[in-house]
Amino acid sequence: MQEINKEYAFASAKVIKGENLSAEEVEREILQSEAYREALEKIIHLDGITIELVGYWIWVTGETRGHKETLKNAGYFFASKKLAWYFRTGEYKVSKGGKKSLDEIRAKYGAEVIIENQPKNYYIKS
Repeated sequence: MQEINKEYAFASAKVIKGENLSAEEVEREILQSEAYREALEKIIHLDGITIELVGYWIWVTGETRGHKETLKNAGYFFASKKLAWYFRTGEYKVSKGGKKSLDEIRAKYGAEVIIENQPKNYYIKS
């Protein structure tokens, strides 16, 4: 977990510094980055799930049924047509009725598997 936090902080700082943002924009980006980190920390321990970063959204797939309440309490939403849970901050809302499949979204924005938790066997995908 410490390694993930270190990598996340490094990546966030690199992106923020490279953007030539105003002080106010840097503060907003840091707070948003913190929201994503907290959202990940709340679910990273769950067995049987895969966590992906797709664009600016976190998507959770796998054996999520038994983790419904934990995901809801962590601020994730269920996309019934995609059979996946997602987390995003307010500025990354999309119009209602997103018609694209999760595979189409991955193709458009790129995707990176952050964690793939198999029951009782945790490992980080690289």
